[in-house]
Amino acid sequence: MTTWTALTTISGKDAAEKLGDLLERAEPAPTGVGVFEVEDGSGLWEVGGYFVETPDAVQLALMTASVGAKEFTVSELPETDWVAHVRRELAPVEAGRFFVYGSHDADKVPDGAEALLIEAAMAFGTGHHGTTLGCLRALNRLADDGVVAQRVADIGCGTAVLGMAASRIWDGEVVAGDIDAQAVDVAVANLAANDLEGCVRTVEAAGFDHPALQGPFDLIFANILKGPLLSLAPAFGEHLATGGYAILSGILTEQADEVVEVYAQHGINLIGREDIVEWTTLTLCKTDKKQP
Repeated sequence: MTTWTALTTISGKDAAEKLGDLLERAEPAPTGVGVFEVEDGSGLWEVGGYFVETPDAVQLALMTASVGAKEFTVSELPETDWVAHVRRELAPVEAGRFFVYGSHDADKVPDGAEALLIEAAMAFGTGHHGTTLGCLRALNRLADDGVVAQRVADIGCGTAVLGMAASRIWDGEVVAGDIDAQAVDVAVANLAANDLEGCVRTVEAAGFDHPALQGPFDLIFANILKGPLLSLAPAFGEHLATGGYAILSGILTEQADEVVEVYAQHGINLIGREDIVEWTTLTLCKTDKKQP
C-alpha cells in the first residue's frame, strides 16, 4: 500500500504542538502525527504526519501559514516490507564480548559470545545506533577491567538490551525502567526471547520514580537525550553508590562537555568517552568529590 508523509520544521515547542494538533484534524486523517525536537541545538521542532490517502495540499498550506511554519514537504512512499528491508540492511553487531543479532542471523553467533537476540522489527535499541553500540562497548570495557556490579539500573531501557547485557555477565539485581508502556512490553518480550525472564525486572517509570529503582546502584545506564540526562543528574547523585559507575548516551558530540560538567557537580566524574559518528557515550564514576 502506498503511503505519504508530510514534514516540516518550526521554531518553538508551543508552535510545534499547535501545528501537530492541527495536523491531527486534517482530512483525510493522518494515521499518525509526530512532534519532535531536533536534537542539534537549533531550537527547531519537526512536525510530521503519515497518510494512506493523498493529503490535501491546501489544508496543509493553511495550517503552516497559521503558525508561521515552513510549508509541508509531501512525499509519496512506495510499498515496502520494512521488516524485511531492515533484516537485509542490519548485520549483527559485535561489541567486545556482546553479539546482538536478529533471528535471521542465528547461524552467525560466534562461539563464546554473549549473544542477545533483538528482532529487526524492534529497530531502536538493536545495537546498530551509535548510542546503543557505545553503551555496550563501555560495559564491555568495565567488565574487562574487573568491575562487578551487584545492582544495575537501566533508565529509559527501550528494548532492554543494556540490562540484558549486564545480566548476562554478572549475577545480581538488574532493573530496567521506561516511561513508555509499549517499550516495557518490548523489553518483556525480549527477556523471554533471550531466556532472561526473572533475571531483569521491568517497570514503567519516569526516571527513578519507582520503588524498584531506589539506590544505591553499582551501575546505572541511561541512553536517552541530553535534556533528560541533565534533569536526572541530581537523581543519579542520590541513587548511584560511591564508587559506582554511570554509562550515559543519547548525547551529540557537541553536547558531551555540558553533560560531563553537570554530572561532576554531583560527584560523578568522567573516566571514559567514546564518539561514534555524531554520538557520544560517557563512562563516569561517583567519587563524591563534587566540583563547584
